[in-house]
Amino acid sequence: MLKKTTLKNGLRIVTIPQRSTRTVTVLVLVGAGSKYETKDKSGISHFLEHMFFKGTKKRPTPLAVAEALDQVGGQYNAFTGEDYTGYYAKVDSSHFDLALDWVADIFLRSVLPQKEIEKEKGVVTEELHMHRDNPALHIGDLWSKLLYGDQPVGWNIAGNEESVRSLSRNDLQEYMRRQYVASNTVVCVAGNIRQKQATEKMRAAFASISAHRPALKAPVREAQRQPRLLLEWRKTNQTNIALGVRGYGLEDHRRFAQYLIAVVLGGMMSSRLFVEVREKLGLAYDISTQSENDPDTGFLLTTAGVKNDSASKAVQVILKEYKKLKTKLISGAELTKAKEYEKGKLALQLELSNAKASFYATQELLRGEMLTPERLYDKINQVTPGDIKAVARDLFAPEKLNLAVLGPYRKESAFLPLLKI
Repeated sequence: MLKKTTLKNGLRIVTIPQRSTRTVTVLVLVGAGSKYETKDKSGISHFLEHMFFKGTKKRPTPLAVAEALDQVGGQYNAFTGEDYTGYYAKVDSSHFDLALDWVADIFLRSVLPQKEIEKEKGVVTEELHMHRDNPALHIGDLWSKLLYGDQPVGWNIAGNEESVRSLSRNDLQEYMRRQYVASNTVVCVAGNIRQKQATEKMRAAFASISAHRPALKAPVREAQRQPRLLLEWRKTNQTNIALGVRGYGLEDHRRFAQYLIAVVLGGMMSSRLFVEVREKLGLAYDISTQSENDPDTGFLLTTAGVKNDSASKAVQVILKEYKKLKTKLISGAELTKAKEYEKGKLALQLELSNAKASFYATQELLRGEMLTPERLYDKINQVTPGDIKAVARDLFAPEKLNLAVLGPYRKESAFLPLLKI
């Protein structure tokens, strides 16, 4: 049974026993993402994540950090988002103590060697280049820039070359002192564990974590009165588009309808846009729709890579399907399919200990509340065809439309007149 333990210093410990697996995952999440940054230090959350693999007092070199889990066949990594940074290790359950020690060690005792900092600036710069050179990835950066502009949520999570090059060891240490504190952290273990014993071990492993108050992030500014378009010219064999609308945050109950709308539109191979854009018209190899719901932001977004001479056609088809959902009541059968798809997908995902850890820890960090799959299913099941239509009418308003285009286009006149619904 899921259990949450909150220590006096504010650290939250979440344990999820799972006897059906031989693995265990230790995950630590901290409220330290790109939304917490200033422009001159843009990318510091992501850079610090990289540096945690460069050595601790106990494991003083990058090789020593890596070999600790390589020698037992473990999986380990880290990730940075807008609202959090995470570090995890997944191992055979017999190596739980090692995984916990490793995660706590890099999280609490990374030494941030100056020599490694300078080398890693080059690594992250190349990561930025790699990301920008991949149109399917870069279109996501353009979408954030279009939607939010010049504020933390609109910047690249990895920063930019100038900000990354300017980071100092003191900057990293100060950011750690400010954000990597007990009340801003969730430690989670999922898998084949003894719950009480695991809780005590985690309490001991993180006993030295700071109890200072974390800094708060700046509020997101959202204001839009008309459709927006962002073009980035590039000589490519394919045009990448990102077309969507502003949506709901995590505290808005309408997010469940928004989520199902994304499934209906482009969440599965039998979704409306996959059938229309790929199967019927042959305009794209890949097209999908996602629903993003964060504590203070939200959106619904369709992305696709399409033939250069068919980009405007693809935009029109996508908007046509958006409009259908706001003007015609979805059938009970199609809505049920979307619900069952999501429930089935989640059930399959949660067979894995790392997915369980992420599922619960993310909810706890962002909302302070953890919905079980069963409670989530109830929320999904409560959505009616009428809810879908009402939410679609609110979402798919002309003044909420946003389109980013990456390809051989320079004139806004090729797309701006299309942004009506």
